[in-house]
Amino acid sequence: MTASGANGGDARRPMLAYAFWGAVALAVLLLVGMLVSALWTSSGPQADPANAAQVALGRTVYERQCASCHGAKLEGQPNWRDQLPNGRMPAPPHDETGHTWHHPDQVLFGITKEGLVPGKYAPKGYTSDMAGFGGVLSDDEIWAVLAYLKSAWPQRELAYQREVDRQSRSKR
Repeated sequence: MTASGANGGDARRPMLAYAFWGAVALAVLLLVGMLVSALWTSSGPQADPANAAQVALGRTVYERQCASCHGAKLEGQPNWRDQLPNGRMPAPPHDETGHTWHHPDQVLFGITKEGLVPGKYAPKGYTSDMAGFGGVLSDDEIWAVLAYLKSAWPQRELAYQREVDRQSRSKR
């Protein structure tokens, strides 16, 4: 082999080493990203009715921000299934007699944070008195309210909502 051939091969070695270590770094980043994604989508509820501190905070926030419409005992407004004269619906209960437990956590969180947005959380054209609380409550406070609501549900409704939430998370 000539001297120029040997030098040419030596000149390519650093480039091959950079390419190799670049590929290794990319593979590590992809694996970390997949792991974070898997943990994020399979993580337990952020609204945990078994977390006494979260439930206590949720009760306090609910009493201050939510009870005036949804009732001090989560009972909602009277005749909550009947349309009001203004075309809107009364505030529903958040106990087992309502439908809150039919929805996954992310939907409940979104409705609380953004309000009952038509086309996203309600049919297009739907008008609601449910305002978003994202400018008033922190995300942790919203999750705490949801934990408080869940803590009041009987086991059957809680189990049903957990399954709805699990299925929703598996689709993301």
